[in-house]
Amino acid sequence: MTTSDTTSGAVTGENLDKLNSNLRKVEELTQRLTQVMTHRSTHNAALDGPNQELFGKAASAYWHEALRDPAKVLEHQLQFWSKSVTHFVEAQQALASGKLKAPDDPGPKDRRFANPLWDTHPYFNYVKQQYLINADAVMQAVDDVTDLDPKEKQRLGYFSRQILDMMSPTNFLATNPDALEKAVETEGQSLIDGLENLIGDLEANNGELIVRLADETAFELGQNIATTPGKVVYRNRMMELIQYTPTTDKVHKTPIVLFPPWINKFYILDLKQQNSLVKWIVDQGYTLFVVSWVNPDGAYADVGLEDYIEDGYLTAINEAKAITAEKQVNAIGYCIAGTTLALTLSLLKQRKDKSVKSATFFTALTDFGDQGEFSPFLTDDFIDGIEAECADKGILPSVIMARTFTFLRANDLVYTPAIKSYMMGQTPPAFDLLYWNGDGANLPEKMAMQYLRGLCQRNELADGGFELMGHKLTLSDLDVPVCAIACETDHIAPWVNCYRGVQQFGSKDRTFIKTQSGHIAGIVNPPSKNKYGHYTNDDLTLDPDAWSETAEFHEGSWWPRWGAWLKNRAGAKVDARIPGDSAHPVLCDAPGTYVTVKAKT
Repeated sequence: MTTSDTTSGAVTGENLDKLNSNLRKVEELTQRLTQVMTHRSTHNAALDGPNQELFGKAASAYWHEALRDPAKVLEHQLQFWSKSVTHFVEAQQALASGKLKAPDDPGPKDRRFANPLWDTHPYFNYVKQQYLINADAVMQAVDDVTDLDPKEKQRLGYFSRQILDMMSPTNFLATNPDALEKAVETEGQSLIDGLENLIGDLEANNGELIVRLADETAFELGQNIATTPGKVVYRNRMMELIQYTPTTDKVHKTPIVLFPPWINKFYILDLKQQNSLVKWIVDQGYTLFVVSWVNPDGAYADVGLEDYIEDGYLTAINEAKAITAEKQVNAIGYCIAGTTLALTLSLLKQRKDKSVKSATFFTALTDFGDQGEFSPFLTDDFIDGIEAECADKGILPSVIMARTFTFLRANDLVYTPAIKSYMMGQTPPAFDLLYWNGDGANLPEKMAMQYLRGLCQRNELADGGFELMGHKLTLSDLDVPVCAIACETDHIAPWVNCYRGVQQFGSKDRTFIKTQSGHIAGIVNPPSKNKYGHYTNDDLTLDPDAWSETAEFHEGSWWPRWGAWLKNRAGAKVDARIPGDSAHPVLCDAPGTYVTVKAKT
């Protein structure tokens, strides 16, 4: 390499060429950034955070507390001042000693501050420690607020944590040693690459900043993801129905119809052969049908839950019955599709239709009395913002939902990936689960508001009945054999709430399984991994705490246990069925065409 002329300060040779090249890239990227931000799609401002009323109430409550118990507030203030001053003095003493060394840091470890410089370098250590002191003081202030409605206090705590997470020194170049080291190591190329990644993400989402979590070029549906062989045997405006190719000579008489959530794509259950629940079910000797939902645009604005039930659930069940010449199916519903399966089962009960032999629910909420971590997003100001957004676009755009879900785990799903991508210029990993996570779908306006207002906010299904299709649908109508699987650390559908819903089912045959891990990993838990265990307890009269305390723990996946439960309700063995029939010609290979449609606003 040609060296620079260090005596004159002039830069020559390759270094000058690289500098000029990077400067040209910065100019080009600046133009792209200006272009995308000029033409960015807008959304209702209410979706960006709580209205000022929440913070106004919090401030009023805090000062009321100060007047009522000034000693308590002063004590906490003095603790904060004392910690800050002591911290400053320790830093000064460390510098005055002549050794470039930080004070000893015996505090708890935080994954954000894994770089050794956070503990050894006085500058970074001071920044880190003061940030943690400030964060503790803020959360202490939130805890001190007593004269505030519990739900409002929960929101205050959530959004306070969001602000603190956003203000972490790791999120800024000048106070992130990893990013600074990378910039020096690459002669600034990492910053250029990071800017390209940032603009690329903005362009991909019409100016909305959604951090790309996976390398989208690494996967192709039907090639290295969603590869279980099958055929699309039916299609309408709401869904494609996939019948999977048998892998056994004999199959159980009663077919399975699986309804995945329509917030994301169905192939979470068919990522790759090693962890595909779809493949595992087929290999156990079942005729499996899976619904692949349409990704709606503004033309679907008036589509409601009744359309998902009529043109989705009931149609899929009827077509599966016709293809297999059977009178009944075993149904599965995952997440929101499980909630809607409950609505469908109540409807079928009232219609005296016995098409469903048994029902399995994966992490499905049917009692929305306690929304847990989602509570901050279910107050009127936020839902009013969603309603206005839906009215404007005819859909609830997938980017709005993606942003909401990811900020529930902001450090893991927003800031850490953003640091790696935008500050350090790294390419997102080729991770199938994260690829699926970014492949979202829109929700129709009518359906979104029915779900958010009627089910989530008013909890009508569990509290008096949900009016739909000329019926009042209730949980007590569900009288078919039921197996419900919920996940121990699920922040989307907390297991306690799933359990409370199952307790209200009218069925005498109820099985409840609590699996370790969360909303996805708890369900996509193949036996071959032997990773997460599960809990069982036949006494569903117990409250959730008592059920959990007396439950029996089992090593390994819940799949085989559920498989044994299903086998007893699946009928005798018959010859394996080839997908389709004369009335249902094959339309295309799995995974079909609907699944490939990207969300559009």
